[in-house]
Amino acid sequence: MISSDRMAAVDANAAALGVPRKQLMESSGNAVAREVRAASDPGDAVALVCGRGNNGGDAFVAARFLADRDVTVHLLGRPESIGTDIARENWEALRAAEVPTETVADSADLDLGSPDVVVDAMLGTGVSGALREPERTAAEAVNSLDATVIAVDVPSGVDADTADPTGGEGAVAVEADRVVTFHDGKPGLDRLDAGVTVADIGIPAAAERYTGPGDLLGFGRDPDSHKGENGEVLVVGGGPYTGAPALSARAALRAGADLVRVACPANVADEVQGYSADLIVRGLPGERLSPDHLERVADLAADRDVVVIGPGMGDAEVSVEFVRRFLADFSGRAVVDADALRVVPEVETEAELICTPHQGELRGMGGETAEDPTERADLVRAFAAEVGHTILVKGRYDVIASDDGERVRQNRTGNPGMTVGGTGDVLAGTVGALAAQTDPRTAQTDPRTTQKAPKTGRTDPFQAAAAGAYVNGLAGDAAAEANGHGLVATDLIDRLPHALYDE
Repeated sequence: MISSDRMAAVDANAAALGVPRKQLMESSGNAVAREVRAASDPGDAVALVCGRGNNGGDAFVAARFLADRDVTVHLLGRPESIGTDIARENWEALRAAEVPTETVADSADLDLGSPDVVVDAMLGTGVSGALREPERTAAEAVNSLDATVIAVDVPSGVDADTADPTGGEGAVAVEADRVVTFHDGKPGLDRLDAGVTVADIGIPAAAERYTGPGDLLGFGRDPDSHKGENGEVLVVGGGPYTGAPALSARAALRAGADLVRVACPANVADEVQGYSADLIVRGLPGERLSPDHLERVADLAADRDVVVIGPGMGDAEVSVEFVRRFLADFSGRAVVDADALRVVPEVETEAELICTPHQGELRGMGGETAEDPTERADLVRAFAAEVGHTILVKGRYDVIASDDGERVRQNRTGNPGMTVGGTGDVLAGTVGALAAQTDPRTAQTDPRTTQKAPKTGRTDPFQAAAAGAYVNGLAGDAAAEANGHGLVATDLIDRLPHALYDE
């Protein structure tokens, strides 16, 4: 099973791996045509009711494979409003091939006749809200026919993940007899009173296994957002070291956080502040983090979206005890890095943790590793489930596993030059910023309007870790191209926005 959100990411990742979207649409349309042929006889009337997005594009392709049926393609809207280049190209191919088409500019003009089979290709996954015109009238017309109804990917007006009507209980939705979905099943489709066919359309397994540009879908700023709405991060660390917390904090800002504060021992506060005027630094009495700072740090963390804890704090027992007691009482979200990692397996906490160890730190936590990437991924998955937290293990191939062990992903961006000190601190800050954002997967594009719905909720920790590993590696690759193996951690920071938003 794959959620509609993840399917969108995999589709984008496949394109990045060299499988063109147009090729995937050709395979999808062919799969729809096969289902139509299975449900009809030569000469039967087939009405394809098509929207203006890629769901409609799949049906445009299908119509070309149904030359022995009496096919009519009904486009809901004007051809010039077709939303994607590949759907538009396939519409033009229909016209050039003289396949019968009708343009429905007004829902009152829709006349489907008396077809034997209807193909519902109005709206695919990722569309929220009740059906609007002309889709609403078209859905009612489809439901009124005595015909076999075949839906492309998901019946229009139905949530593919839940099977609920997108417009709420009682809302209009297509009542399909069969559904042709692609690559993998969707969680809600098995709950429908319809036969479901899962069609292999040639998406490579690597598009799911490895991170890619699809993992960045939705990250960005709402143009109407205000200060603080894109995330506030608190970095807790420093004492023996000053560069590490500053690197994490600066990376969090470059990765999109609105406000970043650093809580560090007072003896290094001025030096940390000196790295950037953009940071808000709060000095804590003394030279090392200790349990004496618990109340102050807890107050600072209370109003932050994410805490990044551990960079540069050192391994003194008082500092480790501080982390142990802080996490035990903390119920928010935290990225745990460096020497703070060692306490995670022993601490009972209600916090959502994202742990970012390298392989040595993973072993220090009690986890196991292996040379083979697949074996290492299985080991990390099992350990994440054991400790109950999201884990991102840094390495030649980063491994990211969800807190329940159900999801695992690998990241191939990055290069040997990133073994230099500080790149892990940059990663921790980047993940912290992404984990502080609102959920990118709740901002879905409506193909009829190309507008996005408002975002709600926060980014899934696993998704933040996967995206953070990917963009950190991209920034490192850009730095290596400019500086070779002489890159340093600060080279990554200013390249983070390009890695996140220029893919």
